[in-house]
Amino acid sequence: MMSGNYDYFSPIPAQREVARDLYEQVQHLPLICPHGHVDPRLFADEDYQFGSPVDLLIIPDHYIFRMLYSQGISLESLGIPRRDGGDTESDHRRVWQIFAEHFYLFRGTPTGIWLRDELASVFGIDEKLNGDNAQAIYDAIAEKLTQPEFQPRNLYDQFNIEVLATTDKATDTLPHHQTIRKSGWHGRIIPTFRPDAVVNIDTEGWQDNVARLSDMSGISIHNYSFFISALEQRRAYFKSMGATATDHAALTAYTEQLSSGEANAIFQRALRGEAADEDARRFTGHMLIEMARMSVEDGLVMQIHVGSYRNHNQAIFEMFGRDMGADIPIASEFTRNLKPLLDAYGSDSSLTLILFNLDESAYSRELAPLAGHYPALKLGPPWWFFDSLNGMARFFEMVMETAGLYNTAGFNDDTRAFLSIPARHDVWRRASADWLAGLVLRRIVDEEDAVAMMHDMGYGLAKKAYRLD
Repeated sequence: MMSGNYDYFSPIPAQREVARDLYEQVQHLPLICPHGHVDPRLFADEDYQFGSPVDLLIIPDHYIFRMLYSQGISLESLGIPRRDGGDTESDHRRVWQIFAEHFYLFRGTPTGIWLRDELASVFGIDEKLNGDNAQAIYDAIAEKLTQPEFQPRNLYDQFNIEVLATTDKATDTLPHHQTIRKSGWHGRIIPTFRPDAVVNIDTEGWQDNVARLSDMSGISIHNYSFFISALEQRRAYFKSMGATATDHAALTAYTEQLSSGEANAIFQRALRGEAADEDARRFTGHMLIEMARMSVEDGLVMQIHVGSYRNHNQAIFEMFGRDMGADIPIASEFTRNLKPLLDAYGSDSSLTLILFNLDESAYSRELAPLAGHYPALKLGPPWWFFDSLNGMARFFEMVMETAGLYNTAGFNDDTRAFLSIPARHDVWRRASADWLAGLVLRRIVDEEDAVAMMHDMGYGLAKKAYRLD
């Protein structure tokens, strides 16, 4: 699906030539998408329709509306629904016009690269979007979205996706995954177990979430022991539905091994609504160790995403809810915080623990040395704010020498925006080729090794790390 019009390689002629050769080795390889947030409903319905261009490209994409909000454009004017059901713009042509008139804001950003590529490669629109051509481009996209080839299952094939993992709550019954399975469709869409809403006791509505976990598991959860049993039961269900991984979000990498009595005391306080902030920190830290223990036992790959102060804008959170573009990175410490977990399971090669973080200063100082030592550890790719050409280049420079390529986990797109997946993978493959070309020219690796490394970075590492064979 890629247009082939974009380069992103070094301006140095010799490096560009080697980079292009390496890129061509992997340009058409299938896409491994082991972690992301695409809604499985897209693939459950054979005749699924994306709706309007705004439904597809703007309303679900916080990368887009956070930039517009930063320039004083209200979320209501972009059609983002409010929690209280208050008025928002319902005319999607007006929303699109605002977006087009401010498209220049995305110049030089990863989002700008992805959007440009989506318009060109998916919709065949090479014209730059602006206020003057906004409605014509809206019509062109809307017309294509009515065609069968733009239904998600057909796009899955056109994008050459081999496997796509969704991210699902621990309490999800996975009805869309069940429908996909029963349909006989060949696409491989698998769930990922994400228990944050029941593990992080400071989550709003936590008691209700635990009650739902009790209902879904069939286990009456009145103490910590039954809570653990319910989580183990749900993990087994997810695995039976094809899951190969779990995913955990935590503000910090803090871990602590609590006794069963201590864990139950905190759990009981949380059930009564009496848990303190320190209780939440300690319980989350303990549960990360428990989840590692479960992964050793059931074989599910464990992912930890650390360092996001979520919903930083309180007014936006209260009016629109979670994931509205107001998540901000914090400084993170790993060497001391992860030690209790690593003492317990870091040397156990049956565990694969993939770390993601939003503090780039930790890459070379802590994460690369940790991953370069502990058999259980792998480093995930640059995440969120750093999923960019420059972010990838910094990651390669700060991580690879110490950790080694084969202690990293390749690439994942980590997106809700299904149509951006090919562009995101293409940027990674081009950035990887450019980095490897530099190694070849400096004679750090030869061309034979560079070709093997390129294949692994573009395809093999992710497939192996997430046990997707």
